[in-house]
Amino acid sequence: MISVKSVINLNLPKIKQLTDAQITALEQTAEALHTEVVQAQVFPRDTGHLQNENTFLDRSESSHGKVSIVSSTPYARRLYFHPEYHFSKRANPNARGEWCEDWLSGGSKADFAAKTFKEIYRRLTRI
Repeated sequence: MISVKSVINLNLPKIKQLTDAQITALEQTAEALHTEVVQAQVFPRDTGHLQNENTFLDRSESSHGKVSIVSSTPYARRLYFHPEYHFSKRANPNARGEWCEDWLSGGSKADFAAKTFKEIYRRLTRI
């Protein structure tokens, strides 16, 4: 009969450091995505309240792997899901409904979040 013995030593401080880096990278990726969407000038604008003051990052669930970019105005949903509206393009020349579609799966910039997370995580962990 063959007997095998293994000893596994976990480096718990390093595991915690990597886990914390994941959370930080997730939050920074969401911030970068919000900045990217604003710079693409796709938000419909009247005075900039939707784009600037009323769209923010909700980090409350980041330790569970979830962050949200939230637009808190009562009209944001109506504007987002009705691309047939004629948006003023004076302040944002690319203003439209469904302004985040380019960054979602199947969009022209769908790899932005994954690539950004990877870069930030590598920088934080120095891997």
